[in-house]
Amino acid sequence: MPDVVKFMRQLGHDLRNHLNGAELQSAYIAEIAEDPELKDEIKRLRAMISEVGAGLQRVTSALSAARLTLMPYDGTDLVDDLRQTLATDYPDESAKIEWSVQVDNVTLQIDPQSLQPALMELFANAFRHDRAEGVISVEARIENDRFVLTIREPKRSFDRSTENWGREPLRAIGQGHYGLGLHRSRDIIEAHRGQLNARYDNAASSLITTVALPLAESA
Repeated sequence: MPDVVKFMRQLGHDLRNHLNGAELQSAYIAEIAEDPELKDEIKRLRAMISEVGAGLQRVTSALSAARLTLMPYDGTDLVDDLRQTLATDYPDESAKIEWSVQVDNVTLQIDPQSLQPALMELFANAFRHDRAEGVISVEARIENDRFVLTIREPKRSFDRSTENWGREPLRAIGQGHYGLGLHRSRDIIEAHRGQLNARYDNAASSLITTVALPLAESA
């Protein structure tokens, strides 16, 4: 894996150099173009070049080691931030989530800028992959001096192993998705000294994903 990361970083760097050159050239053409229709086409071309560059950046970022800037953070605020982001990014899906939150008066030591996207990836997967009818239920609680977030998503059938959940990047690949999101989430959670686990409950036909994070140590 370190060799893959090194390769992707270099490849991304080289390709971005070419993309930057294409962007500069298209910007110059846009300045000298006089035809309004041509200007519109150049604008679309520049947007496409920008999206390719952003896609490369997302891949290289997903492969990089998590670097955290930790700060005290209220557990209730963490859940509220997550709910607000879900409502903004997935308004239809988030409206169907059932929440049970019991994390009053607890503080965590986290990097919210990295942890929230890691948690959002778990929900994005739940919305995207083989979801069955029914609501997604989320429970946030305190257990054994840990903040525990449990996501239960309905799935009629599930034949994947959860033994190495999030430890097998580049296995499930599709257009625009490269099997890196869950791997990145695990890295970030474990960098917070947390744990990510998943299991399939056959009786309930549910995939249960659990994130456990340590509470901040008392001063």
